[in-house]
Amino acid sequence: MNWGVFEGLLSGVNKYSTAFGRIWLSLVFIFRLLVYLVAAERVWSDDHKDFDCNTRQPGCTNVCYDHFFPVSHIRLWALQLILVTCPSFLVLMHVAYREAKEQRLREAGGDNYRCIYPNPGKKRGGLWWTYLFSLIFKAGVDVVFLYIFYRFYRNYTLPRVVKCELPPCPNVVDCFISRPTEKNIFTLFMVVTACVCVVLSLIEAAYLIGKR
Repeated sequence: MNWGVFEGLLSGVNKYSTAFGRIWLSLVFIFRLLVYLVAAERVWSDDHKDFDCNTRQPGCTNVCYDHFFPVSHIRLWALQLILVTCPSFLVLMHVAYREAKEQRLREAGGDNYRCIYPNPGKKRGGLWWTYLFSLIFKAGVDVVFLYIFYRFYRNYTLPRVVKCELPPCPNVVDCFISRPTEKNIFTLFMVVTACVCVVLSLIEAAYLIGKR
């Protein structure tokens, strides 16, 4: 990953954000993205390998694992982080479009040129709507993923032992999840930070509407 390019994108997003948006960006980058990259991936790296069932029936462990982990936490979080950060880059693209349009008009108009975007990053007109849409979309993505996690993993927690009786298991077998307490702690942390991000996005949307 080219961290120089990523840092430039973050600087641009930070430049055109409100104070609430800067807090949101810091929360996502430090408490969600870095925690995901540094710690969460390692915690879930052994989830399938160390998922043990007290049977040697071929296929039973794989079927039970697929039933209790239809989608891995780590893959859902990766998709969530991608979707939740994309709208911020959409704002950057809109500002870049304004700047490019201003440059074309300046070159075509010559002495008769009249500036239409004195400040391309000012949240007015279409950019205001783009920014507001990005806030609603970010909050909506987090809410949807919180619901998905709740549906897949009731109360966002993993039990230490699960009972499985799906074929080809010969009978009801006990299956043991690797490091459930540690995974529950990380899951709770990611859920809380996602809730805080939703609240920040809604506050920023209300602030933007009120300021207008």
